[in-house]
Parts: sequence; structure tokens; C-alpha cells
Amino acid sequence: MKALFIGGTGTISMAITRQLLLDKHDLWLLNRGNRDNGGAKQLKLDINDEKSVAEAIKNEHFDVVADFIAFKPEQVERDFRLFAGKCSQYIFISSASAYQKPVGSYLITESTPLANPFWQYSRNKIACEDFLMEKYRENGFPVTIIRPSHTYDERSVPLGVHGAQGSWQVIKRMMTGKPVIVHGDGTSLWHMTQNRDFARAFIGLMHNIRAIGEAVQITGDETLSWNQIYHCIYNALNINAEKNGKGRLPPLEMLHFASEFLAAHSKKCGLHYDFTGGLIGDKANSVVFDNTKLKRLVPGYHSKIRFDQGVQETIDYCLAHPECQKEDPDFDRWCDTLVDIRKKALA
Repeated sequence: MKALFIGGTGTISMAITRQLLLDKHDLWLLNRGNRDNGGAKQLKLDINDEKSVAEAIKNEHFDVVADFIAFKPEQVERDFRLFAGKCSQYIFISSASAYQKPVGSYLITESTPLANPFWQYSRNKIACEDFLMEKYRENGFPVTIIRPSHTYDERSVPLGVHGAQGSWQVIKRMMTGKPVIVHGDGTSLWHMTQNRDFARAFIGLMHNIRAIGEAVQITGDETLSWNQIYHCIYNALNINAEKNGKGRLPPLEMLHFASEFLAAHSKKCGLHYDFTGGLIGDKANSVVFDNTKLKRLVPGYHSKIRFDQGVQETIDYCLAHPECQKEDPDFDRWCDTLVDIRKKALA
């Protein structure tokens, strides 16, 4: 299989890239070359330089083109101009956050309406889907739409509430016994997907004629509450600490706040992170993703990596790699402020 990935080195795409190269597929990566491409053929270009990209691929035809870094309609419009007639399948990475908010039903399938008034990111993804499906219906453009939810890899711990620098500051609070902030009461349901599981499903949809003209969600099969997710992360930290002779961590203290309060308070404090979109428009909603369609298109697929197993890998990796440990003092102070607010309210 000959495939071209636009991007190809991110959280979602890296595991796919690694597996395709391991299986000896002819993989090309079109990006700026800022990360190791793992041995794929490199087109070191800016995808926004449409003229140069068109020149570079003028004599090529791909079984699959997948764009992992398209977020706005004008970007998929550019892709249509570049790849119409140049590929047998074009895969667009949308988002499960595009599904109807507030949710009409906890059970999410591909037929769930798309509407998200809380997050511009999601509305842009919906507009991209609309354009591509119009080109499929009117021009036969061979599109497949993928809707991931919360996918993680070894480099970042997946959490509900964190700052602009990622999850490390929350991990540090757990390790030092400081309270961590959890949205809602922590009982809403969520799915976590390890990127190697995502890769197996994605590869099964590549060069798959039954996937043309379809939208397919790829999520893990395991449903967890946010309280369970935080406990899994804390347990993984304890296992790592004991393995390295550091003893057990202080007890985990989770403080629960309404998502609407977190969103409003973060804006008032000037915190540079969008809790309105990321929480109210996504993670605060209790959802169960139905992967029946995926399993029909990719017979035999099921997710193999339980969250407690996957997050243990992530914790071990992040603690062993200082580049993953990005301090976020603004977020830390914001959490401390919330702790004080809670104490005063209780008093």
C-alpha cells in the first residue's frame, strides 16, 4: 500500500506511522521535518505551500492520503484541489467532540447529530466534514471521515482538567499530595484510547473500499468514570514510585467543581486554556461510544490495551523523560486558588 500522511508524527498518527513502516508499506510523510519520521519517505514541505506540494506529487498516485493536521474548511478545500484524482482514498481526521452538545443520548453512534455551540474547534471540524461529503456526493471524491475521541500516547497523560502546558502539573500535584481538580462530581462516563489501539483500527480502514463515503468513530471499548481515570493515574504513579524504591505517595485528594464554574473562573483569572470548549463542549458530557460500525468495517477489531495498562506506560515514560515534565506555575496557582475558595465556602 502506498500512503501519504500530512503530518504523521503526532499523538494519533505516530503509532500508525510506526506500524505501517514495520509492515513494509510505502509510506510518505509530508511535513516540515521537525520530528523523526521513523524511516518513511520525506516530503519536507509546508502543506500550505500549495504550488510546491502540487509540483512534488505531480507524477505520483497514492492508495491513501490522510491529513492529520487539517482543522479548518479552507485546509480541506486545499486538499481537494491537491489530491482529487491523485488518490484512491482521502482520510480526514475529524473529532468526536463534533457530536451534539448538550448530548441528547449518552450512547453515541455515527448517526448522532453534529452540533457544538460551545467549541469553535468542533464547528470547524463539522464544516470540514460537510465540504468533503459534498465533494463525495457531487464529484465522487473518495473520502473517509474518522472521528477520534480522547487518544493518548506515551508522551502525555490524558486528563480532564489541566493547563496550557499539558498534564505534568497535575501529576506533580498528585506526587506531592496537593489536591487535584476534577470537573463535575467525577461520575460522568468517558472513553480513553491508547494510540496503538487507534492505529490498528485506522489501518484496517485504509484502502478499504467499504469505508469510502463513510464517517467512522474510533475509540476504546472501555468506559470509565473520571474518578476511575484519576485513580488509575494515581495508582500508576504509586507503582512507579515503589518500583524505584521511593515508597508510596501521599493519599490522592480530588476536589470536584462544576464545569461551568471552572470555565467561568478560568476566564476571570486569565488562564490561557479553553475550559468552555474542552469541558462543556466535550469532556464534561457523559458518553458511551458505540464501535459497532468500526467493527463491521474492520472484522475482528477490538481495543486490547486497558486504560490502567496504557497509562502505566505513559507514567513510566514521562517520569523517565524530563522533556515531558513541563512546569505550569499559572495553572498550579489557579488550582491553589480553587482549593482556597472551597475551604472558605465550607467554613
